[in-house]
Amino acid sequence: MIKVILVDKKGNRIGVEEKIKAHLDGKLHRAFSIFIFNSKGELLIQKRAKSKYHSGGLWSNTCCSHPRPNQNLKEEAKRRLREEMGIDCDLKEIFSFIYKVKVKAKMGYLIEYEFDHVFLGKFNGDPKPNKKEVKGWKWINPDELKKDMKENPERYTYWFKLILERALNKKERILFGMDSQIT
Repeated sequence: MIKVILVDKKGNRIGVEEKIKAHLDGKLHRAFSIFIFNSKGELLIQKRAKSKYHSGGLWSNTCCSHPRPNQNLKEEAKRRLREEMGIDCDLKEIFSFIYKVKVKAKMGYLIEYEFDHVFLGKFNGDPKPNKKEVKGWKWINPDELKKDMKENPERYTYWFKLILERALNKKERILFGMDSQIT
């Protein structure tokens, strides 16, 4: 049984809950989202496998998941990036935020109510994604991505649309030490 970490609105741990139950009941829990860029400034995005319990077949950021209880958040993000995309690289947390949305799922509807920690990383090469998790992937120029996201919002996950602009923010890129090619 997979468990998630329940948190308050300040991100403080208040307990644990079985993952699906937390989503059915709409309980605030910890999550992470990862954005991986290459040296050309392109973002690696993935198309979620149809078999995912929600948002299957939609394009999203490089990787997202929930940390396991009693584990280091950054190490959990790195572990999940390796498991899902076959990538090992350093990650830097750039911000966190809370979002809440009702999503269509295999078992009806779930409530994504997440305290999401957003990480950036750099990687050059092709990922080796887990086919059970990922249907497709591509490197994309952020300007092309923003244009397509505006024209075809139904192709993208809710949280990805929420955090893309902030993940691309110049100040946060400078803090991470990425070059000026990223727009």
